[in-house]
Amino acid sequence: MDEHNHEKNSKDEQLEAFRVDDKDKALTTNQGLKMSEDEFSLKAGVRGPTLMEDFHFREKLTHFDHERIPERVVHARGFAVHGEFQLYRSMKKYTSAKFLQDTSKKTPVFVRFSTVNGSRGSADTVRDARGFATKFYTEEGNYDLVANNIPVFFIQDGIKFPDVVHAFKPEPDNDIPQASTAHDTFWDFVANNQESAHMIMWIMSDRAIPRSFRMMEGFGVHTFRLVNDEGKAHFVKFHWKPGLGTHSLVWDEAHKLAGIDPDYHRNDIWNAIEKGFYPEYELGVQILAEEDEFNLGFDILDATKLWPEEDIPVIPVGKMILNRNVDNFFAETEQVAFHVGNVVPGIDFTNDPLLQGRLFSYTDTQLIRLGGPNFHEIPINRPVVQFHNNQREGYHRQTINLGKVSYHRNSLAGNTPAPVPPEEGGYATYQEKVEGRKVRARSESFEDHFSQATLFWNSMTNHEKAHIIEAFSFELGKVKSESVKQQVVDMFANVSVELATAFAVNIGAKPPQEGGSGVTKSSPALSQENTPKTAETRKVAIILTEGFNGPEVKYVLKRLSSEGIMPEIISETIGTVQGTNGVTVKAQHTFLTAKSVLFDAVYMIRGSRKNKKFNKDAAYFIDEAFSHYKPIGATGEGIEWLKVNHLDGKPGVITGTDIAAFTEEFVEAIAKHRFWERVLV
Repeated sequence: MDEHNHEKNSKDEQLEAFRVDDKDKALTTNQGLKMSEDEFSLKAGVRGPTLMEDFHFREKLTHFDHERIPERVVHARGFAVHGEFQLYRSMKKYTSAKFLQDTSKKTPVFVRFSTVNGSRGSADTVRDARGFATKFYTEEGNYDLVANNIPVFFIQDGIKFPDVVHAFKPEPDNDIPQASTAHDTFWDFVANNQESAHMIMWIMSDRAIPRSFRMMEGFGVHTFRLVNDEGKAHFVKFHWKPGLGTHSLVWDEAHKLAGIDPDYHRNDIWNAIEKGFYPEYELGVQILAEEDEFNLGFDILDATKLWPEEDIPVIPVGKMILNRNVDNFFAETEQVAFHVGNVVPGIDFTNDPLLQGRLFSYTDTQLIRLGGPNFHEIPINRPVVQFHNNQREGYHRQTINLGKVSYHRNSLAGNTPAPVPPEEGGYATYQEKVEGRKVRARSESFEDHFSQATLFWNSMTNHEKAHIIEAFSFELGKVKSESVKQQVVDMFANVSVELATAFAVNIGAKPPQEGGSGVTKSSPALSQENTPKTAETRKVAIILTEGFNGPEVKYVLKRLSSEGIMPEIISETIGTVQGTNGVTVKAQHTFLTAKSVLFDAVYMIRGSRKNKKFNKDAAYFIDEAFSHYKPIGATGEGIEWLKVNHLDGKPGVITGTDIAAFTEEFVEAIAKHRFWERVLV
């Protein structure tokens, strides 16, 4: 599918001026000089030294030597796509932001997903929070919603951001481990900075190992303000809800994928878009009147707290569809610059001390990473409206400003560019009354670190709780300091004695004798089990060999595809496989190129008559998928295969001789995704 087969929007049209197709073009230098040779440097004789005057050699090597720019300190590994956002419920009552008022308008967006901890070359499926940053190219300028897939954060004040990052990054003496928090310095930080408790519960949950960027929620984390045309303000939390629901890998799966396909999440979203399965996300808002600021039982300026959706419902207001992959990873994904301070009229900040720190840090980071103050002129960062101000010069300046005036106020240019009054669309900061002494202190309202961590624990299903215990046990099992292990056990006894006791036993620490926060409330919205489930875009491995039942397989393949399911065939060799009744299919894989962790379900049809290695690999493949709670289907000879391997009759194992009935039941099983009720022995 051609990624440009879509309706062009204003951002796409702007980018077109910068696109270059080198195919069928003459080779030139960067100065436009056509070159007659590009394979050999200029030498004094065919075996002589290279000459300094070889300008083409110097230009080519110099550019190559400078191709890499500093990677981001956090969120270094990312992947981005283009799309559009359209409102379907006007928010004019709450905000003057035009893109949130007009339901007929489509706003171009650019979304970058990322891991937080690892380097640019780390794996996709590590346990980590995920970035979910969206740049809206609006008619009033760029608005950046710089979100994560977790609604809270480790710390409450931006001044501690270097500390938490230093703690979770590889330890400085040996630069180990990469993209992992399973080490001493991180857990020492956690135990001695207990405001992190709520975030840790999310990181230890399945939320930290998402199945796909397409199946991942996004949260604005902070409390922001919406301000309407009359100047009235409301507090707001932003949410992205994926149309496919929120789903995760299992830990063993995530581990193996990091080696088998380190680009698993990148491949997943790239291939889905190329096939026309465009990811969709609903934008939702939680709205709080200013007069209710102190009525929730916690401080809304505390970034370690969420607003329970049962108390303040998420109101769906619009939909984002991601429909085009990038043309060039470096030019777009790597050079895009997000900033929480990029706002438009009608959206404003609060005094959340973590948000205040981010308002400084993002621009400061871009200055060193992108080489100066003009990173807003890079095509992917340019607003679709022309900018006019008195900022001049600096590295990589592209704008050619006319005239001699570059200051305000002036008479030579009629005092232009001129400020715009708020009633004509100029940005005006919300006039919040602020009083207080200059202090370095934390508000007493920020001191409850455990109530919402317990709320999260209470909201989990039994299998989700088991996964959290396993995650704590794995992470702390890698910690060498017995003191740090015990400190963490004692800390999380304040969340749940059941939780702390379970992982304390596993890591050889002393279980707590007492604890708990006293919170009994739960929030069903926090469990992934309560999000949508669908078979659409799930990948199914189909195992067959020569002589398979042609009509049956043809029917099943057609039915799966009609549900948006993506079947891929594994056989003894890649290429055409002959079935009965003249039916042929194309095998995309052998067991050398396909592992069960790359698929959501398995359909076993027929093993090999002669190839024992194939049969052994098939048995391992199916057994591993079963151990990861995935649906398994079988027809014909495949049914006997499952019986021999003692899998028939187990939850999520679908067999049948009526091919139509089997297929419907198998599709329903694929939509369920996992069968946690299996007893694995």
